[in-house]
Amino acid sequence: MSDIGPPERRGDPDDVLELFRQLPDPDARDELTRRFLPLAEYLARRFTGRGEAQEDLEQVAGLGLVLAVDRFDVERGVAFSTYAAATIIGELKRHFRDKGWAIRVPRLVQEHSLSVGRAAQSLWQELGRSPTVPELARKAGMSEDEVLEAIDASQAYRASSIDAPLGEDGGTTADTLGGEDEVLEMSAEWATVSDAVRRLPLRERRIVFLRFFRGLTQTEIAQEVGISQMHVSRLLAQTLAQLREEIGEEAQTDPGEAPTSGRGAI
Repeated sequence: MSDIGPPERRGDPDDVLELFRQLPDPDARDELTRRFLPLAEYLARRFTGRGEAQEDLEQVAGLGLVLAVDRFDVERGVAFSTYAAATIIGELKRHFRDKGWAIRVPRLVQEHSLSVGRAAQSLWQELGRSPTVPELARKAGMSEDEVLEAIDASQAYRASSIDAPLGEDGGTTADTLGGEDEVLEMSAEWATVSDAVRRLPLRERRIVFLRFFRGLTQTEIAQEVGISQMHVSRLLAQTLAQLREEIGEEAQTDPGEAPTSGRGAI
C-alpha cells in the first residue's frame, strides 16, 4: 500500500471530454454549463463577506464559467475543473476591481448599462448561455445600438484600486482573494464533493441539487419533492453530515483504494 496522502488530482471524466469534443454544439455547451454551475456557485461563496451581494457574486461566477467553457482546450492536459476555477476566480477578482463609474459616462448611459446587465443575468438564467445582442435588446426594451453603447460604456465601470489599503495594517482587498494554490485546492475539493453527491440516494441527491444548484428554499423544495418542510430540513441536515464525513474519509484514503462511482450528472 502506498503512503496515505491527499487525493490525487483527477482528470476529466470521459463524458465531459466528449461534450467538449461536440462544441460548438449548443446542447453540449448548455450541458457543460449545467454540470459545472455548482462549482461556480461554490467559488462565489468563498468570496462572501466582502461587501458584495451573494446573488451578484454568483452571477459573476456563472459568467466566468461560460467563459471557461468557451475557452477550454482539451489538448492542454489540464482538468477542466482546475481551468474553470482559475477563470471563475479571475472574473470574481475583476468584479472587485470594476465597481465604480468613470466621471464622463452620461447618467442615461449608466442606467442603460445597468439595465443591460440585469437583462443579461436574467437571460443567462433562462437560456443557460450568454445572450445575443438582439436578445438583450428585446429583454431590456432598447434598440440594439443602445445595447451596444451600454456594453461599451460598461468598460468605464471601475472602482478604487483593488490594491488600495484596507486598514492600518496595510493589507489590501487583493490579499483576501486567494492565489493559484487556493484555486487548485478549491477545484480538488469540488471534485471530491461532486463525486460524493453522485453517490447519494436519488431523493437526497435531488434535494441537494434543488437547494445548492437551483437555490430553492426548504419550503420550495418541500413542494417540489412532495414532503413536509420539516422533513426536508432533517434530510438536508443528515445528508450534509454524511457528505462531510465521507469527504473527510476520502481526504485520508489512499488514492489507489478510493471508491469509484458513476460519472452521471447530479
